[in-house]
Order: sequence, then C-alpha cells, then structure tokens
Amino acid sequence: MDLKDLYRDVILDHNKQPRNFGRLDPADARADGHNPLCGDRLSVFVKMNGDRVEDLRFEGKGCAISTASASLMTEAVKGKDKAAIGALFAKVHALLTQQDVVPGTELGKLAALSGVREFPARVKCASLCWHTLNAALERGTATVSTE
Repeated sequence: MDLKDLYRDVILDHNKQPRNFGRLDPADARADGHNPLCGDRLSVFVKMNGDRVEDLRFEGKGCAISTASASLMTEAVKGKDKAAIGALFAKVHALLTQQDVVPGTELGKLAALSGVREFPARVKCASLCWHTLNAALERGTATVSTE
C-alpha cells in the first residue's frame, strides 16, 4: 500500500468512526477551536495526571480531514507528557507544511496526514486540533481561531 492509499484509508476510517469523540467531564482543561475558512469547529477536553495527559476527547463538527486529524491526535497523545506532545506537534506541523519532510516511524498513523500537504488550503483543517490542544494545555481554557 502506498502513502496515498494509506492517507485515504486512514482519513476515511477516522472520519467515519472518530476515536475519543465526545465530551469529557470533568476535564482539567478545555479549548475551543474554529477554522472560519471551512467552518470547522471543535472542542478539546483534557484530563491531566500531573504533567501527563491521562485522557483526552474532542467534539464538534468539521470536514473529514479536521475530524480525522483530531481522532488521530487523541490516540497519539494519550499518556504523553506536555514535552512529548510539544515535540510530536512540531513533527506533525513539519509534516503538514514542509514538502521535503519524510514521515518517521515514530509518527505511526499520523504519517497519513502527510497527504494533506498536497492541498495547502487544508493544512489548517488538519492542524486546528493540535493548536486547540496546545491552547488547552497552556492556558486551561481557551479559544483558538486559525484565520
């Protein structure tokens, strides 16, 4: 299976059956994100255990890429500490925005997001959840817009 097939299959799967979808109550942190270019809106809820994300969920409405990216992100960051999440975000951001970046095995299913960079207008769809998670981790409760 080539990367384009993987991209399509993973995006479709996580869009149709998003993992960790729904409200988390109680949550230690929450942030709301909005991409006005395509109308994506999502909320990220985080339960912390010290500096580590114990649980993470999201809810909202968005395009297939936005929903799939949020689903993939929640699977990837559960159990990680803030520093590891920051490093992972940097790798995903580079994957989405830099043509010469080759996805490493440490990204797992997140490597499928590399297909998004072929559609520059959709990069904000894929990165909205990551910016929203960062806002929740940094500020507890926040609103993010990818204008």
